[in-house]
Amino acid sequence: MKLNFVAQLWGRYNVSNPGTTVSGESAPETLDVGIRRLRLVLSGQLTPRVFVFVQFGQNSFSYLSPRKTGAFFHDATADFAVVPKALSLGLGLNGWDGPSRYANSSVASILALDTPLFQEATNDVNDQQVRRLGVYAKGKLGKVDYRVSLGKPFVTQTAAPPPDPISPHSTYSTLNPKAIIHGYLMYQFLDPESNTSASTAGSYLGKKRVFNIGAGLVYQAKGVWHTTLAGDTVSQAIRLFAVDVFYDAPLNAATGTAITIYGGYYRYDFGPGYLKNEGVMNPADGTRTGAASFNGPGNSYPLVGTGNILYAQAAYLGKQGLLGEYGTLQPYASVQWARYDRLADPMCLANIGVNWLIYGNHSKFTVNYENRPIFMAQPTGAIEAASRRGEYVLQYQVAF
Repeated sequence: MKLNFVAQLWGRYNVSNPGTTVSGESAPETLDVGIRRLRLVLSGQLTPRVFVFVQFGQNSFSYLSPRKTGAFFHDATADFAVVPKALSLGLGLNGWDGPSRYANSSVASILALDTPLFQEATNDVNDQQVRRLGVYAKGKLGKVDYRVSLGKPFVTQTAAPPPDPISPHSTYSTLNPKAIIHGYLMYQFLDPESNTSASTAGSYLGKKRVFNIGAGLVYQAKGVWHTTLAGDTVSQAIRLFAVDVFYDAPLNAATGTAITIYGGYYRYDFGPGYLKNEGVMNPADGTRTGAASFNGPGNSYPLVGTGNILYAQAAYLGKQGLLGEYGTLQPYASVQWARYDRLADPMCLANIGVNWLIYGNHSKFTVNYENRPIFMAQPTGAIEAASRRGEYVLQYQVAF
């Protein structure tokens, strides 16, 4: 049996979206400290064929959070190796997700400050932190690593906040949810990656030579609905598809330098006009009537919607001992470009930062700057990009 722990602690300064308020007071900027993630994992190979995985923790705990609540089980699974390495079958509260690599990320090895959150496409609407109750199969067939899961989504009435009410713009259905299918496979050209747990690594810090091409999908019949001009209700499926590529390898074995590159294309179909604004651990809770942007309060922006998305991230790992006994540096950058059907202009989110790896990912600081677009609803009904705002974060991560 093995016990893992990780904590990600944030100190943050945010330039607020237009019209932002906190407790009813105008807040053009915010300064706060929060716990982005806190996790405990107990896992183990009980027998040569039986593996169990239990994860408990909390996300996004800030000065606006309800006190003494919020910690919950992320995973509780057991799987049996029917054919060792080739096929394992499991069940429980699980995150064996598609359609892409970072639909479920390894928290301790995230490359940038945070995961590409748009890949957690249904997060906390019909799942619990990208997990749901169901069954899954996983394995490796030669160089092909695969996963597929079938689950019962949570009813959307228990989501916090609940999805938007039904309208001409598609939103999640409140009917009895149909089963959801997740699938993702990778062709691993070089070193194989572990598939013991569902989460995928963000960077191996030069310890492996990995080159994968992946593809995946998510499908849920009648998962969303909308109304027509005649007032009729139309239900349709959630259909998500992605292809991506991941490369992580040492550049110089003697000095320990390494490079990490990831990119992909994502086609999301949640029905006509679906769009979800979200701000990570949002430091604000309201807006002034008549002064707010389409984004909403604090650091929100259009994260997920029906449309096409391109994403890329890259990092360079400096030589070992660059800072002497204080480790090395890993600068990185990422960009998300999305053409969502409901927006008149593309949504472009950019991040740039540096990881100070004192003891690898076990003890590291991250300094990150995020630049997000501000969208405004026009009298014509068009939602157009109007300006941009920024957020600065200092993170300390400790993990064992």
